[in-house]
Order: sequence, then structure tokens, then C-alpha cells
Amino acid sequence: MLNIFNSFLGRHPEKMKADVEIYTWQTCPFCIRAKLLLWWKGVNFTEYKIDGDEVARETMAQRSHGKRTVPQIFINNQHIGGCDDLYSLDGQNKLDPLLTQEK
Repeated sequence: MLNIFNSFLGRHPEKMKADVEIYTWQTCPFCIRAKLLLWWKGVNFTEYKIDGDEVARETMAQRSHGKRTVPQIFINNQHIGGCDDLYSLDGQNKLDPLLTQEK
């Protein structure tokens, strides 16, 4: 039944093989929006909640070439950017090919 539901909604979690990481703050609306898109697509992701953690924020900034805003998203260790960047990739039909690549 779940497979029928996923197919009807255009979700294909069985195809999502990429290693996805996202740095977030708990109440950040852009973080929530980015996670919703990933969830909608059936992506399992690792979330780093960095609220008030300057060490984790510095780690994120180093990985994202100096970006200190959240969310910062990585697919197979490649920096994608933030929420707008994620949605832009999706709108250009470039997100799914990234998400289906194995690491």
C-alpha cells in the first residue's frame, strides 16, 4: 500500500541513495522548508542541529566555503547551498539526479 501511495505522489524513496547532510536551527523556517522537500522526495538525511553551538557552526562554515546561514545542505559531500538553492535545483530538474547517485 505504501508503494502505491508513494508512486501516486511521485515519491521514490527506494531510488534516493545519496548521502545528504543538512545543518539546521530548530525554529528556522528555511530549514523546515528544506527538510520538507527532502522528506517529500523520500530522502533519508543526517541533520545537524547547531542551535547555539558555535563549534558546529564553524565546522559548517568551513565545509560551506564561509557560509554561516542555515540551512546549509550537502549531497555526497558536495555543498549545494541553502534552501533557495535546493528548491532551485528541484525546479530545474537537477535535484533528483543528485539524490539518486550513490556516494
